[in-house]
Amino acid sequence: MPTAASSISSCPAVPASPAAAGLWQHLAPPAATLAVCVIVPAKDEAGQLPETLAALAAQVDEHGQPLPYDSYEVLVLANNCHDHTAEVVRSFARLHPHIAVQVAEATLAAPEAHVGRARRLLMDEACRRLEQTAGPRGIIASTDADTRVAATWLAATQAEFAAGADAVGGRIYPEAASGEICVRRTHLLDARYRLLRARLETLLDPDPADGWPRHHQHFGASLALTVAAYRQVGGLPVVPYLEDEALWQALRRHDLRLRHSPKVCVSTSGRHQGRVAVGLSWQLREWASLLRQQQEPLVESGASLVADWQARRQLRQLWTHAHSAPARAPHCVQLAAALSVPAGALAQQVAVFTSFGALWEWVVRHRARWRRQRLVPLSQAILELRRLSERYAAAAESPAVHLRAAVNQR
Repeated sequence: MPTAASSISSCPAVPASPAAAGLWQHLAPPAATLAVCVIVPAKDEAGQLPETLAALAAQVDEHGQPLPYDSYEVLVLANNCHDHTAEVVRSFARLHPHIAVQVAEATLAAPEAHVGRARRLLMDEACRRLEQTAGPRGIIASTDADTRVAATWLAATQAEFAAGADAVGGRIYPEAASGEICVRRTHLLDARYRLLRARLETLLDPDPADGWPRHHQHFGASLALTVAAYRQVGGLPVVPYLEDEALWQALRRHDLRLRHSPKVCVSTSGRHQGRVAVGLSWQLREWASLLRQQQEPLVESGASLVADWQARRQLRQLWTHAHSAPARAPHCVQLAAALSVPAGALAQQVAVFTSFGALWEWVVRHRARWRRQRLVPLSQAILELRRLSERYAAAAESPAVHLRAAVNQR
């Protein structure tokens, strides 16, 4: 059976990309007190960047006091631009000399002229600079050129790392686009569905590092991780789109502590014509198309999710037990049936994989092809998830309620 991913080890260094040669040589060295490096990929974003940079320059702590300007910096990569994106950044830096805002320009070759390569180049350089100052606990913080971070974005992010997180996904709120009321309503319904999913998942298979309240987003507009975590997973996967999701999955594969923090917030453009093939703008267009056809989006049902998360929790318990008593072979015939994978192969992989995240990825990849998710209309799924969340929350509360009642009777 496949065992290529069975051994999870740290990556001592992120290899340099040929596209990076000479790209950053003109940058000023980092301040000795640098703790956070904010990276912003930008392609033809001259119109959006001034507000993006202004929000980053206005960061405050939890008491509303400005963050020390020598504790963070902003790196922008203007790649394959046909406008004056880079000059906008340089102009902003001249007008705001108190904050370190630096820009590099690049023309990436056609096969790599995408956001995955651009964000990788930025994160690699941020990692290198932070290793000169903050070391493994330095924070690489990503946002987008059409995004406005909240005033406490950096402070809230740092607080989550201080609490033990290895990576933090922030809550992303879309800005309303004119004439798109129906699409925005679908977007809000989808967000409600995702949050209800997160609540139910927390009830059925809780993650100590990502307790409630939490959300569901871990995208490039608000995604941060430590230098140590970035090195451990070997850097950002270079893919044309959904590179943020690929990075998050790599972090999960290594069982790192991942946090979806509702205190870390940004707002981002609701434009339908984006810069990537698949992303928020693509999703908005898909919803608009469904609305024109008078159709509702189909999503995974609550019952299907419950079965999945209950099986995942059982598998985690089995994996933990197998590694605490390695001499005993795990028995997992019923669980394998629930997961739609061969029992013998599952038993072997439970014993071999050194991280649960890698084991779960193997399960998802090797499920029987006939196994299908049960899809239902979005509005129906929301009602179902609400009922299920209430039911499981009440069940979780019941023992505590009975204990309090018993104590009060004494």
